[in-house]
Amino acid sequence: MSLSSTPASERVHIGFFGARNAGKSSLVNALTGQEVSIVSAVAGTTTDAVSKSMELLPVGPVLITDTAGFDDDDEALGAQRIEKTRRELFRTDIAVLVCDAAKPLGETEQALIGLFEQQKTPYLIARTKCDMLPDRPETPPHTLYVSAKTGEGVHALKEAIGEIAKTGAPERFILRDLVKPGEAVVLVCPIDESAPKGRLILPQQMALRELLDADASALVTQPGQLSGLLASLKTPPRMVVTDSQAFAQVAAAVPESVPLTSFSILMARYKGFLKTAVEGVEALQRLPADARILIAEGCTHHRQCNDIGTVKLPKAVRRLTGKDFRPEYCSGGTFPENLAGYDLVIHCGGCMRTERELLWRMRTAVSQGVPFTNYGVTLAACSGILTRALMGGILLEE
Repeated sequence: MSLSSTPASERVHIGFFGARNAGKSSLVNALTGQEVSIVSAVAGTTTDAVSKSMELLPVGPVLITDTAGFDDDDEALGAQRIEKTRRELFRTDIAVLVCDAAKPLGETEQALIGLFEQQKTPYLIARTKCDMLPDRPETPPHTLYVSAKTGEGVHALKEAIGEIAKTGAPERFILRDLVKPGEAVVLVCPIDESAPKGRLILPQQMALRELLDADASALVTQPGQLSGLLASLKTPPRMVVTDSQAFAQVAAAVPESVPLTSFSILMARYKGFLKTAVEGVEALQRLPADARILIAEGCTHHRQCNDIGTVKLPKAVRRLTGKDFRPEYCSGGTFPENLAGYDLVIHCGGCMRTERELLWRMRTAVSQGVPFTNYGVTLAACSGILTRALMGGILLEE
């Protein structure tokens, strides 16, 4: 993938937070060199989060978000704007707290710092409008004086953000660490009514690119052509990776000696919640009839007549348990913080949500005693091949 086509879920998310009129929008524009946000002397000009995908050196592909003031006092909409800003933090990798250099940190700034620390979000403090400050007291670590008007400190802020990005989470892979140069991997990609026209879905793209980066070979096929492809190979492939909804058909065609898994399971491993998903799926057999199950999708799409989340997944669960549950749905950036009354959360692969946001969703469920799993793990369990789909436990190893 080129930097220009890096999906939002794979970019470093940098969020700018602070009180109204602290200079967030001006600083975002100065940092990006673009007019991302409207700037005005009127407090509260930014009324909703504004995001911009770009390449920011020395970080690389990023998504920069300018948020509404966290002290919005509009009686009708202020609370909603503050809540929207607070939820923006759940997907933020690096937070920049913007405050007026001439003012001490107040309740708004302290509240935001508390949220950053609660979510374990690394943050910097940018003291803006420093060109208007006659004297500059010494600042604590991770605090910089900046001026959007003169450009002072803007480069230093970029460098500081870059340093935090370098020390982030260790690099993860979809499957690059599972293959060696010269090995072949079969990718089973069904082209049905749910497949996007003219392109592969993101996990398939990512797997294909990682195999090329690993100097391995990728063989791409559909379920109906899989048996013929395997029979034509002189040596068995290193593994077969399939779309989860084709598990049963693919498992029947792939010899037991060949490792088999799915894009959704690999994505759960990549995002860091596979172990929790495996533990969570065990709850299925214990649930009483009429239990409430939240089926969460990270993207929004037009549902087809044979949709995986609303049709195939509930059918598979019913076959496994012999019970009718009450499925409820959420999609895109919407995920309830209060899961009271739910008995299980089944999430999609999560390819369109950031790792940080997915882990927040997982922790939200687990902290409230609600088991959390995903499509791939659930469909493997419903097909009776979960142990095999985990490649004998290899995928659970750190």
